[in-house]
Amino acid sequence: MRVLGSSVLITEAIVVMLAALVAAGTGAIDSMGTSLAIGGVLAVVLIVAVGTLGNRFGITLGWILQALVLAWGFLVPAMWIVGGIFAVLWFFAVRNGSRVDALRAQRAAQANDDDNGDNSQAPQAR
Repeated sequence: MRVLGSSVLITEAIVVMLAALVAAGTGAIDSMGTSLAIGGVLAVVLIVAVGTLGNRFGITLGWILQALVLAWGFLVPAMWIVGGIFAVLWFFAVRNGSRVDALRAQRAAQANDDDNGDNSQAPQAR
């Protein structure tokens, strides 16, 4: 979960901050300051949420943040699409992330066993 979840949240933070700039530039939000404040706060919270992905609260926080990005669509209609894409990515990160982390741990343990384990099966030099 940590690898996929953090990838989704960090990428989403970058996109949200860029969307805040676009929203202010296109006039979707009247004030540049308001747009940057909304986008900046949301981006910072998305980045901070990466640190919570090790526990159940992190997954819940991720879903809350997905809802907030979607809710930003009321002010910036394009965020409905962006938020929808990231909500789907978050769903797949939550669904498949634990499996990916387990496979990584298994491979790391296997590599550790190969380094410290029985070398009798190593090929003989001729």
